[in-house]
Amino acid sequence: MPASTFANPPESLGSATDGLLPATLEQEVRKIYARSPLYGQRFPLHSEPLQWSCFREIPALSKQEIVARGHQAFFADYAEVERGFQTKRFEYESTGGTTQSPMTVIMEDGWWAAQTERAYRASPILRQFAGRAYRKCVLAPVGCSSNLCPYEDHPFPHRYFDGTVYLNLSSDPFVFPETEWDRIVLELQATQPEVIEGEPVYLSLLARAAKRRGAKVPSLRAVILTYGKASLQHGRRIAEVFPAPQVDLYGSTEAGYLFVGEAFKDNSQVIDANAFIELVPWRAASTHLASSGQTGAPQAGLPGVFQIYVTTRDREAMPLLRYRTGDIVQHMPTGFRLLGREGNLFFRTDGSLVSPTDIDAALPAGFTCWHYTLVQTGETRWDFHYVADHAAVHGDIESSLARLLGGNARVNAFRRRFIAPAASGKFALLKPLAR
Repeated sequence: MPASTFANPPESLGSATDGLLPATLEQEVRKIYARSPLYGQRFPLHSEPLQWSCFREIPALSKQEIVARGHQAFFADYAEVERGFQTKRFEYESTGGTTQSPMTVIMEDGWWAAQTERAYRASPILRQFAGRAYRKCVLAPVGCSSNLCPYEDHPFPHRYFDGTVYLNLSSDPFVFPETEWDRIVLELQATQPEVIEGEPVYLSLLARAAKRRGAKVPSLRAVILTYGKASLQHGRRIAEVFPAPQVDLYGSTEAGYLFVGEAFKDNSQVIDANAFIELVPWRAASTHLASSGQTGAPQAGLPGVFQIYVTTRDREAMPLLRYRTGDIVQHMPTGFRLLGREGNLFFRTDGSLVSPTDIDAALPAGFTCWHYTLVQTGETRWDFHYVADHAAVHGDIESSLARLLGGNARVNAFRRRFIAPAASGKFALLKPLAR
């Protein structure tokens, strides 16, 4: 039985013979089964050495299943976890994400900090900050993927934790009044951070606010784009005001940080010390064509395009085994390109794929905006909403995007003052119709 494909470096998995799992992977699987009764209830394991065929029989775990079963299902004695909350041995966080259903995530004390440091050490840009004190400002949804994000209106500097300042006190940056941006920019300048981290839409609008106020941050040495998918427009607007190397840091509340790379360089690498990332060929193209009645030739899969199954490493509370995140990656010569959520990708009638990266490339060269979203409203009808200081030439945008989408697509462009996030607080660059 052939081995499964992983994004991790081959040397981290090690070799195995006769169709058996490498020892490092089997040890992690066995530890997860020992720590959480959930997996034995779903799929019992035998005691003999595991083969790849057996590993692939372990059913993939979804976020919907975790929500349905409840986080308590991960623990044999949840009363012990509740006692751990009182002694600070455990922490918890709630995340909604794209399922729009809240999920409670239990973490052992120190796990978030430890896996964050491992992520930094995996990045040539962020490695300089690992293991030493530095100043960081975070601007992201209040319910973000860190257990330190505040939920109350604490005044500055009471939002300063271990060198990190959490700048915003509410979600949806499009509705921040100018007085709120005054406060955020003032705190940014007062902190003089070496690192700014945030959701790309938030950071793009922060760049707009700082530019209007003539504010500069000469101390800045790195910008981390995380919590959501960044467009090239976001990256350019941020770089114009905060000229520092940009890092794409991908992860989730429940799984931790998984990939890191230079933003828009297609060189993201798995954070090997945090997780095993299984690459599963993505066959959604043929599924989409069959369900939608389109006449394009179905494909068995898209070469180099994978959905990812995550198996966390050395995690005690709520370890994840073959966890299907819903994210799609593409293997490039320099590393990985993170294409985005499965539901935020579009297939042309011939079965070929359109991702936000393709939209970035298709937009006219002179086009600039702070944020955009391309929304499918009918089988061949699309709306392109964008937030910018000046109106663009809509005809150029519409024709360029129509050519990209193919299939007699018609695109209408609209300049907006704001673009509302989903109920979960997430922004999406591409919103095809649900299939």
